[in-house]
Amino acid sequence: MNQPSLSYDFLTATLQDQPPVAREWPLANGVTARWRERGILELVPPQLDDHTDRVLISCGVHGNETAPIEVANGILRDIEQGRLPLAVHLLLMFGNPDAMQAGERYLDYDMNRLFNGQHAKHPATREAQRAAVLENAAAAFFEQAPNGCQRLHYDLHTAIRGSVFERFAIYPYLHERDYNREQLCWLESADITTVLLHSQPAATFTYYTSRHCQTDALTLELGKARPFGQNDLSRFEGINQALRRLLSGQRDPLPAFANERFQLFRAKYDLVKHSDQFRLYLHDQVENFTLLEDGFVIAEDQDVRYQAHGGNERILFPNPKVGNGLRAGIVIEPVAI
Repeated sequence: MNQPSLSYDFLTATLQDQPPVAREWPLANGVTARWRERGILELVPPQLDDHTDRVLISCGVHGNETAPIEVANGILRDIEQGRLPLAVHLLLMFGNPDAMQAGERYLDYDMNRLFNGQHAKHPATREAQRAAVLENAAAAFFEQAPNGCQRLHYDLHTAIRGSVFERFAIYPYLHERDYNREQLCWLESADITTVLLHSQPAATFTYYTSRHCQTDALTLELGKARPFGQNDLSRFEGINQALRRLLSGQRDPLPAFANERFQLFRAKYDLVKHSDQFRLYLHDQVENFTLLEDGFVIAEDQDVRYQAHGGNERILFPNPKVGNGLRAGIVIEPVAI
């Protein structure tokens, strides 16, 4: 076990599964650190009241998406050493430590398809067990939040597949709630102006916290996935600085929302792989948000044909290698709110 101190490296300790001796210890500037589970650290600011925002930052849900982990660890290090003041109540999660250590997306099952109770269907997998831990930690964190505070969750990712728009956000399905335009403008301050508005429930972490913890939650896709130490972190400076401003209480006025400054899309329908006969007629390296020509046959599966209509649809997350019954891609279309 590691003795907690200002030099306690949370990322290294998470990867090596070395919990601290004490579950709670002081940091610089009056911040209190609380170790919750492996890879889960709560930071309590020196001033705490009913209006102090609660913020969950998660990364490493896919273990090979390392740049967001490095960004989050840099922020944590600066809070620990007093270089970055903390004005929010923060919960930081490194989602899948075993996969992070192995340099793999996942070990047994894609964790971001195991939230919202789906982990109960795959109890023997390591990711299902970990997803339950993350859900419980998030629920406990937000359950204690006063009614007057803002609840935010940013789940940070990168991707192996290229994208027409390098950075984009996914807004989980909100049911009866309205989109938070202030959050969309905050995304713009992080150099993210492409947003997918989901149109149905999902098994993602952000859908879980949005639905069950009443958070304003966003999945952020921030660029290319590379191994630890091989990331050009200058390409992540937008989200890095936006998070630092948020956590330190710098609330610069944001411009009013306007549709024309964003590329907003909604999920039109899923490409579902029903059988081993599924064929996707897109090349292996097709980029996310590639435009689909009117009439183009996207995929076929037995007697099911998926065909593009209108010339303004795009493809997102194409993957013909998923198991039968799972989503092999999403067809999206432009939308305004």
